[in-house]
Amino acid sequence: MTIKLGKYKHYKGKEYEVIGIARHSETLEELVVYKALYQTEGENLWVRPHHMFTEDIVVGGEKMKRFEFIGEG
Repeated sequence: MTIKLGKYKHYKGKEYEVIGIARHSETLEELVVYKALYQTEGENLWVRPHHMFTEDIVVGGEKMKRFEFIGEG
């Protein structure tokens, strides 16, 4: 699976930057590595399974992407 590196907007409005793909050491599941652009200090690196990062969700009866690509880094 592939994912574009760059900036994404979470459906709740905050922006993140995908910096790479990692693999779980036991299951080999692909994990998206991303950082919170709204935080400048502390823990701002996150991982989420690839399928969850790219999935469509339903919020208030409306289907949308969990993370929407908004541009290259």
